[in-house]
Amino acid sequence: MNEDLLFTLTLITALGCGLVAGILFAFSTSVMKALARLPSAQGIAAMQSINITVINPLFMGAFFGTAAACVLVVVFSLLRWNEAGAVYLLSGGLAYLIGAILVTLVFNVPKNDALASVDPASAAGARLWDGYVTSWTAWNHVRTAAALAAALLLTFALSQ
Repeated sequence: MNEDLLFTLTLITALGCGLVAGILFAFSTSVMKALARLPSAQGIAAMQSINITVINPLFMGAFFGTAAACVLVVVFSLLRWNEAGAVYLLSGGLAYLIGAILVTLVFNVPKNDALASVDPASAAGARLWDGYVTSWTAWNHVRTAAALAAALLLTFALSQ
């Protein structure tokens, strides 16, 4: 792969990681706090709606397109292991893949699936909601930090 193409791939991947970090940061610092202030039935209903509408081409393209770019960056880091910046490429790609994608699939999605199955007005829904907001947000903080770290590491790779 020529240097210009790797530079462009790394730049686009870093920007994607930064974009996703920003989206996740907004959820952690405002959306989830706002939902937590609502009565549980309203918070559940709102989050159920968010969890449906977030599955759209723009968000999914940014989230999983960045993951695909990270896979390429990781592969190229291994192919160029002895070159400057390879450790930043590897670390940045893995930070996003593990900290944003894997955490989403293992922690946030199952919580969303559990929330989708409850009646917002039920007592079971209210019990689930109390733990959901705290736990989902904590894992979202992890995703935010990982995506931001990935963006920074990939940016460092650009300067090598």
